[in-house]
Order: sequence, then C-alpha cells, then structure tokens
Amino acid sequence: MYERFFQKLNESVDLTSAEKEIITHHLQPKRLRKKQYLLQAGDVCKAIAFVEKGALREYSVDENGNEHVLQFALEGWLISDLYSFITGEPATYNIDALDDCELVLLTKSAQDEILKKVPKFETYTSMQITGAYLAMQKRVNAMISLSPEQRYQNFINLYPNIARRVPQHMVASYLGLSPETLSRIRKRIATAR
Repeated sequence: MYERFFQKLNESVDLTSAEKEIITHHLQPKRLRKKQYLLQAGDVCKAIAFVEKGALREYSVDENGNEHVLQFALEGWLISDLYSFITGEPATYNIDALDDCELVLLTKSAQDEILKKVPKFETYTSMQITGAYLAMQKRVNAMISLSPEQRYQNFINLYPNIARRVPQHMVASYLGLSPETLSRIRKRIATAR
C-alpha cells in the first residue's frame, strides 16, 4: 500500500529497514470515492495526505458559490490545509477526490513521533515544504505578471498530466479565469498550431 510513498521518500533520504518500519507503523491508509471529501472548510485538518493513486483538489468557495482552486494533487504528491494542520484552527479549504483515490495519511501526532524516532524524516519534510513554498511563489508571480494565455501555457507545460486529467472548468478556476475565457484561449492556441 505504501509503495509510492516510500519511493518518493527514498528520493530525499536513505532509510534503513528499521526506520521504514517505524514510519510504516504511523501511517494510515485511506480510500476516497470520486467526489468524496477528505476535508471540509470549517473542520480542523488532522492529516497530511500523500496520494498513492488518484487525484484531488484543494479549493475555497466564495460568498457567491464560486470555487477557487488552490492546488491539485496527483500520484506522488502531498495535499493538506497546512495552516489548519499546523495551528489546529479550522480549515479554510475543502479537499475532495476528483476520482477514486488511495491515500496515505500522516497525522500531526504521528509526524511528531516519526520526527523523534527517525530524524532523517525532517529532511524529507523540509524538502516538501520548501518545494511547496517555491511552487506557490512561482504561481503567485505568474498570476500577477503573466497574461491569461501565458498562464495557461505555463500550466500545461509544467503540469501536462493535470491538464489531461482535470475538468477544464477546474483548470480555469486554478488559473483565475472564467471557463469561457479558458475556452477562447484554448481555441486560439489550437488555431495557431
């Protein structure tokens, strides 16, 4: 069940079999059906989820009922409302499954125990948080400095798997565009080829 998780972990740190066993003891498998919530806004985020199989999205809903996608997570990625997870305050975001998913959950208490017993895990955690921060920084820069067409081109170049697997209205939301605007951009790009 944890094959992809440990494959990803081993890209960052070299674990002994004893360390792997300690970590395994603290992990929780979780299955979600398509459209099932992992987290709903207002609840406290109790775990970070690693995606073994499937796809999820993290999003907020404004007062007019419009969804604003913050991120997607495919196989090998982590997803969580990190602020809620760290602070214990209610989550701002919803996280739901875009298709059937197999997840590996790591609760705060489990993470704390692993960090005590397997100090190498801190390297992995630090690399994941740093990577997420850098990606978010690039995204914010793109949102404020690139045209809508450039943002879409950047997205499909960086995340071709997401572009193929996720409904276009969700991609539009992620890019801060209306579905109609994204449709026009896609049509222009297809015509230019």
